[in-house]
Amino acid sequence: MSDPITVVFPLYDRMTQLDFTGPWQVLRRLPGAEVLAASLTGAPVEADGLVFDGLTALTAIPRCDVLCLPGGYGMIEVMANDAFLAEIRRLAEGAQAITSVCTGSLILAAAGLLVGRRAASHWAWRDHLALFGAIPDAGRVVHDGRFVTGGGVTAGIDFALTLAADLAGPAHAQAIQLGLEYAPAPPFEAGRPELAPPAVLAQVQAANAAANRERVAAVERIGAAFRARLEAA
Repeated sequence: MSDPITVVFPLYDRMTQLDFTGPWQVLRRLPGAEVLAASLTGAPVEADGLVFDGLTALTAIPRCDVLCLPGGYGMIEVMANDAFLAEIRRLAEGAQAITSVCTGSLILAAAGLLVGRRAASHWAWRDHLALFGAIPDAGRVVHDGRFVTGGGVTAGIDFALTLAADLAGPAHAQAIQLGLEYAPAPPFEAGRPELAPPAVLAQVQAANAAANRERVAAVERIGAAFRARLEAA
């Protein structure tokens, strides 16, 4: 990577902070990278009890090379926010890489950017991508042209290292990995539905169903409106 590169993370209230901070930690170490954290107006955002301040307004960013959407429960509000989605579409237009972590892919999908594209997401939300014409993919990191999407939360680090290799070469990405001592050795083999003990999976699925009932309904309403607009176009 010889030319400077601008990476933009559009942030919003109630995102999952690790969806943002994991990739940020990696991509900040790219040579010549300018990495910007932004919100729609530049106002602070709250995520998992942390407040991120000193943000750039999305409207003030003329362009970017890499656009990266984190996920989180606040995705519902921004998926229905026309002004936010308009900025995502504008910045995506000239981006070299359009990317996301976790349910950030649902925001890209709601912006109309993933129609006919394979995309990853958190396992509990992945199938909802189909509501927006995307193709759900169970991969931890999924490439489809200039679209690169990561799975749930911790997959953001794998995603960012993969993206770093795309942008700066495998050797530089491996140097970043070594510097961060990223050598995962989880204490349990329970990080994916197919690996978790059945009782643990059932417990998490039941908790998700109870907590996310209204959110799922909201995503389905947004998806129905999206399809109606496509059919009317």
